[in-house]
Order: sequence, then structure tokens, then C-alpha cells
Amino acid sequence: MSLNGRVAIVTGASRGIGKAVALKLAADGADLVVTATSLETAQATADEITSAGGNALAVKADVSVTAEVEGLFAAAVKKFGRIDILVNNAGITRDGLLLRMKDDDWNAVLDINLKGAFNCTREAAKYMTKARYGRIVNISSVVGEMGNAGQVNYCASKAGMFGLTKATARELAKRNITVNAVAPGFIETDMTGTLSDKVRENLLQQVPLERLGQPEDIAAAVSFLVSTQASYITGHILSVNGGMYM
Repeated sequence: MSLNGRVAIVTGASRGIGKAVALKLAADGADLVVTATSLETAQATADEITSAGGNALAVKADVSVTAEVEGLFAAAVKKFGRIDILVNNAGITRDGLLLRMKDDDWNAVLDINLKGAFNCTREAAKYMTKARYGRIVNISSVVGEMGNAGQVNYCASKAGMFGLTKATARELAKRNITVNAVAPGFIETDMTGTLSDKVRENLLQQVPLERLGQPEDIAAAVSFLVSTQASYITGHILSVNGGMYM
């Protein structure tokens, strides 16, 4: 799926799913703008892309801060002249049971995961509506669909992304901008790498395909949704969870 000539922004691209998405879109031919809250880690992803023959710009940005998001998009346009694709991947967790959850834990997760996606989508729309073209993909989660004890804040933020996806898809469709979401299940990342064998076994019992997903599985889904092959798909939630939730 060729993305030659397209420019993509991927937030939270320093590791895990975000990094895999950035590398995949670059391999498909897109020029990449990769963000993280650390310039050093964002630059590491950008360097990997350029070493493979691609073009990439690293930008430090906190997506919950409107001014920083505006600066991110301005830097992208200054470097590459356009914005065609946005992947809202930046996210955090601050797990805890409901009765023990602090306001700061709730606010921090909603600010990054949901407000951050809103900020970036709103800013992207300013450029995409003028160009009458755009592809936006929100990285949500299976727990936004089914819930998970100890993650009230995270589940609410990821469920909120479904509403954001569907509402913006309706608003932006007339400008040839599609908005979709990917809902990953349990994915092999740095965080799952620290799980005990018992916890891992319990997770796998919930997955009919009997394995954890790989970041590349999510990257492939995003690659499809931003390609010409998915031009008639918008407002859709693509579950990539090994059958964990149907």
C-alpha cells in the first residue's frame, strides 16, 4: 500500500504501538513526523526511519497542551508542506480501583488520552479541510469496549475515543476526510514484557487465538485504514484483539 507523497503525524511514537505504526507508514512511503514527550526518544524513532531511507522529523510535544499541539502541526507543515495523515496514539495509564483513585489520576489519563486526541484532531482538521483530504486514525483499546477493573480512567478515555471518532467522521466526511479507530487487545510491549508467567497465562486464556498481539499487527491495521483501499471506510472501529471481544 503506497503512501508516497503523503505526510503522517504519529503521536506517542517513541516505542510500542506508536513506533511500529511510524515505521510501517514510513515503509509504505510516507514522510513522518513523530512525537513524544521526550525529544530524545522521538529522535531515536526518526533516526531509525531515516537510516532505512525515509524522511522523518522528531518533535517534542505534550498533546494535552493546545499550544504545543499547534506548534507540532506548524513544524510539520514547515518541514513537509502538508499534513495528510494523523494517528492519535499518545496515551498513558494510572491504574487504581475506583474508590482509591485520585482526581489527579483521572485527570492525567483523560487529558492525554482523550483531550490529546481531540486537540490533535481539531488542529489536523484545520489543514485537512483546506486540502479536502485527510486520514485520521485513533488508537483506542478493547477495554474501552468491555471495561476493566482498576482502569476506570483508562477505559473511559478509550471509550470516549469511539465517540470522538464517530462524531468527527460525520463532521469531516464532506471534506474527504475519513476518521476511524483501531481497538487493540493485549499487545506485546515493554509493559507486558514485565508480566509474570501466571499473569500472562491468565491473559492468554481470554484470547481465542491464544497469543498476545504484536505492535506490527496494529501497524498493519493503521496502514490499511489510511490507504486508498480504505477510502470508503469512515466512522469504523476496527478490533484487533485475537477474538478477545467480539
